[in-house]
Amino acid sequence: MAGLFDKFSLYIQYPFVQYALIAGVLIALCSSLLGVTLVLKRFSFIGDGLSHVAFGAMAIATVLHIKNDMLIVMPITVLSAILLLAGGKNRKIKGDAAIAMISVGSLAIGYMLMNLFSGSSNISGDVCSTLFGSTSILTLSKLDVWLCVILSIVVVAVFVIFYNKIFAVTFDESFAQATGTNAGAYNLLIAVIIAVIIVLAMNLVGSLLISALVIFPALSAMRVFKNFKAVTICSALFSVICALLGILISILGGTPVDSTIVAVDIVGFIIFYVIGIIRRK
Repeated sequence: MAGLFDKFSLYIQYPFVQYALIAGVLIALCSSLLGVTLVLKRFSFIGDGLSHVAFGAMAIATVLHIKNDMLIVMPITVLSAILLLAGGKNRKIKGDAAIAMISVGSLAIGYMLMNLFSGSSNISGDVCSTLFGSTSILTLSKLDVWLCVILSIVVVAVFVIFYNKIFAVTFDESFAQATGTNAGAYNLLIAVIIAVIIVLAMNLVGSLLISALVIFPALSAMRVFKNFKAVTICSALFSVICALLGILISILGGTPVDSTIVAVDIVGFIIFYVIGIIRRK
């Protein structure tokens, strides 16, 4: 134990570890806040769909040799989120079918573009790194961290300010609209926030594992609590703690950061599931 503590004390002095911890906590916090809403609205899988869209957008940025890929990735992901969540009830292609179509299409086109036009000599490594995160969270620059901090503050502030409206739209959209709430506008707001979170989370767990950050904290909290506010608070704490533990275990044990965080989320879900069973009995 003393050896691990000494090792941690040594690593924590490095800026890249500090940046990873700060970004990881903020991304986990933001992901968990909207995760409850997505699970209750039965859009749990949207994180996976939008992450594939972000991968396709990143491939376009790579092909065009745009250094700051956020200029391409963010607008495309936001637009896709709006089409999926706020496109209205009268779409001919609904819900899960739309997500599956956009998800698979974006992934395939992104991979094809990277193979046809990328100048990199290690395309497989680049694709794997983007899909699974690899060590990207440990290679963040100070600018990346500040961008993450600013966007996280905006996301949390918007969620807190419009909490009551988001709550109303989440549970009964028709009733909320009948009472004067502009449900379409708040669905649009939720879509934009989700897109921002997805783009941020790609640096933490990659494209394929983003859904874990969104779904596991919310489902774990729901095993124990039934009140929306309690579930949201518990989900946020759960997500932050799991992200911290995952990053620390990864740094100390030399395991992949993204997979370790998801593994800790799974263990946490099992613990909360057992606690829920005990409480019901």
